[in-house]
Amino acid sequence: MRHRKSGRKLGRNTSHRKAMMRNMVTSLFEHEQINTTDARAKELRKIAEKLITMAKRGDLHARRQVLKVVMDKQVVAKLFDRIAPRYQDRPGGYTRIIKLGHRSGDNAAMSLIELVEEEFTAKPKKVKPVEEAAPAPVEEAATEEAPAEEEAAAEEEAPAEEEKQD
Repeated sequence: MRHRKSGRKLGRNTSHRKAMMRNMVTSLFEHEQINTTDARAKELRKIAEKLITMAKRGDLHARRQVLKVVMDKQVVAKLFDRIAPRYQDRPGGYTRIIKLGHRSGDNAAMSLIELVEEEFTAKPKKVKPVEEAAPAPVEEAATEEAPAEEEAAAEEEAPAEEEKQD
């Protein structure tokens, strides 16, 4: 019986399955997206998210634990230097699986698994400078009108004073 045994076997023995997942996670971090079957993508997501969470710690022990799974040192360096800092404020959900349809040869369900990009940090909104610029001319116009009104009032008073002197 398979009570409380999680994970898919994917039609392979243990050593082949581990080697395949190691290669796939290495390719995912290297290219940041790969095409594979649905079942493989779902299993790959578990491993990739754990490795990114470990890389966010950034210490030597975490790097050595990641090197147990990802055998390419350049990919591990990319994971720690570029990928993990991107997700520093994100509590999880670093990958996205997009269904692509079925493969023509064996009708297997295919998916694209990719690392999620952080759009909101790359493009800040520019709404505030426009709002700040609009009130400024209104204030200037108000200050310009006030002296004009004072001058007009002064001109009206000046002839009245001249008449009194005559």
